[in-house]
Amino acid sequence: MLVTLYLTVKGTRRPTIRKISGLDAIQEAVGRATEMGRPIHFSPGIAGLATDTGPQTLAGLSVLAHVAELAARYKATVWTTIRQAEVQPLATEIVRQAYLKAGAQDAFDPDKIIYLSGTQFAYASGVVGLMHREKVAANIMIGGFWAESLLFAEGGYQAGAIQVAGTANTAQLPFFVAACDYCLIGEEILAAGAYLSKDPVQIGAIWGQDLGKAITIIILAIGIVLSLAGNNSLWSLLGKLW
Repeated sequence: MLVTLYLTVKGTRRPTIRKISGLDAIQEAVGRATEMGRPIHFSPGIAGLATDTGPQTLAGLSVLAHVAELAARYKATVWTTIRQAEVQPLATEIVRQAYLKAGAQDAFDPDKIIYLSGTQFAYASGVVGLMHREKVAANIMIGGFWAESLLFAEGGYQAGAIQVAGTANTAQLPFFVAACDYCLIGEEILAAGAYLSKDPVQIGAIWGQDLGKAITIIILAIGIVLSLAGNNSLWSLLGKLW
């Protein structure tokens, strides 16, 4: 990974990330909300930061930075709803920095980043209620979602919002696919920050991870072939290294 980071930061080699329609649609969603004079809702999911699903929340926050910057440029309103208390200060600072980057720091309103509840369905009830009260025109949900996913998607649909959703929780993906306009699947949300920001450090990290996966798959394939031929030398060597 150090090699890929060096190559991308120096500009020697910068791989491209394949087109992700759901991320490209975010600008369309924000633009539509601006034209209609209605707000945007964003949720980074319900996962805590200190859990194994925390990376999904961080992925959602990286998308929030992009959404907030677009909204600041277009003078649109973004409501960000939070379930985990420790996520709120991060989300607030991310939105603040996005408005500052867009040159619209005076338009930043911390009251639009709201902690609703630490209880799953109380949070879900608050989100759906906000969608209907504010008549949101865009609903963007990127992060870790569980049983509340269909409630959110149906609530956004009833509000008439264009919806972009994504999660690495595969059990909830069918609901997002069925009820949302665009859906990010699995690792697509983890690549979202690099895709939207074009940051060479993030792109280099993803490149390094993909190379690592490719090398691992090749080693496994070679090991399987050797095992079928009755040769376990590769597994023995790996066992000694580990």
